[in-house]
Amino acid sequence: MTERSIEPDERGLVLTCPKCGQRNRMVYARLGQKFRCAQCHTELSSPSEPIEVKKESVFEALTGQSSLPVLVDFWAPWCGPCKMVAPEVAKVASEGPGRWIVAKVNTEELPGLAQRLRINAIPLMAVFKGGRELARQAGAVPASAIRQFVEQAGQAASR
Repeated sequence: MTERSIEPDERGLVLTCPKCGQRNRMVYARLGQKFRCAQCHTELSSPSEPIEVKKESVFEALTGQSSLPVLVDFWAPWCGPCKMVAPEVAKVASEGPGRWIVAKVNTEELPGLAQRLRINAIPLMAVFKGGRELARQAGAVPASAIRQFVEQAGQAASR
């Protein structure tokens, strides 16, 4: 986790205000809108790094309720190509605040989810919106290809 320490739960992304340290929740349905700290009213920016998803219930809430498309990177710690693509996924996350959310799911930690979604090869990227999988792409690719993949899936969803 970064200095902002963002933790997803079933209702939203919980993060610490960089100014006063207050914990705040960005509810999934309002992602992409402006959020302010409940205590000091500092504007809180959308996540610019991948969000680690550790529970199936959090995955379902994030992908089902997010107002923004959610790019999910399915990976495992033993996977060499997954390690190669991780910095590329991070670049896409840093370009996406307010446009998309990037999540990471370790298939070793959530094998039931990986099985239910038929994740047979990793790394695998999938874009979700409104609880539906819009597109998927296997393999380690550069940030430019990941960005194009997310943008195309997001455009298809808004048609």
